[in-house]
Amino acid sequence: MTHQYLELIWYKTLSELRAESAKAYIGFLWWVIEPIIYMGVFFVIFGMVFQKGGEGFIPFLLSGLIAWKWFSSSINNSANSISKKNAGIMSQVYLPKYIFPTISVITNTIKFLVVFAFLLVALMLAGYMPTQAWLALPVLIAVQFMLVLSLAWLVSSIVPLFPDFKLLLGNIMSLLFFCSGVFFDISKVQGTLGLILKLNPVAILLDSYRTILIKGEWPEWNFLALALCVALVALWGGSRILRKYDRIYPKALI
Repeated sequence: MTHQYLELIWYKTLSELRAESAKAYIGFLWWVIEPIIYMGVFFVIFGMVFQKGGEGFIPFLLSGLIAWKWFSSSINNSANSISKKNAGIMSQVYLPKYIFPTISVITNTIKFLVVFAFLLVALMLAGYMPTQAWLALPVLIAVQFMLVLSLAWLVSSIVPLFPDFKLLLGNIMSLLFFCSGVFFDISKVQGTLGLILKLNPVAILLDSYRTILIKGEWPEWNFLALALCVALVALWGGSRILRKYDRIYPKALI
C-alpha cells in the first residue's frame, strides 16, 4: 500500500464523514445519538421487558453492543463498497480494489472511537475506574481493527462476483449477533458449547472488552491471539481474491 494510496484513503474517509454528517441537521452529534438509540432499544427489550441481566447489566450490554456495532456496520457497509456507484471511477482510473472496503472500515472505526470515548467516560461516572488492564485496550482495538478489515476485504471481494452472497451475509451476521455473547457472558457457558463460543473471534473480542472495562482484569491473550490468527487468514484470502479479480470487477458491475 503506497503513500499515494494511503493519502487517497484518508481523503476519501474524511469526505465520507463530512458527507454523512451533512445529511443530518445535528451533524456529527448523530454519530453518538444513533448508537445510543440503538443500544436503548435493546436495553428496553432485554433489560425491562424480559427483565434479563441484573446489577451491572447496563455497562455489560453497552460494552458489547458498541463493539458489535463497529463490527457489523463495517462489514455491512464494506459489502457494497465495490459497487456500481464506484464502477465509473474504476473504469476510468486504475485503483487497487482494497481501497474501497478500507475506506468503509476506517470511516466506521473513527465513528466507533468517538462513541467508545463516551462509553469510557460513562463507565467512570458509574464507578468503573481505570485499572492497569485498560492498557490492553489499544491492543484489543488493534486486533478488532485487523479482524474487521480482513473480513471487509473478504466480503467485498465476493459480493461483486456473487451478488446473492449479500443475502446470505445478512443471515450470517444475524447468527453471529446471537452467538457472540452480546446479551450473555460466554465465560459462564460450560461444556462443549462454551468452548465453541470461545472459538468465535467476535465473541472473544466482546468478552475481552468486558473483562478489561468491567472486571478490571487482563484479557485472555491466547484467545486474542486466536482472533488475530483468524484475521490474518481472512486478510490473506481476501487480498488474494481482490488481486485475482482486480481487472474483472469493473466489468462485473456493468
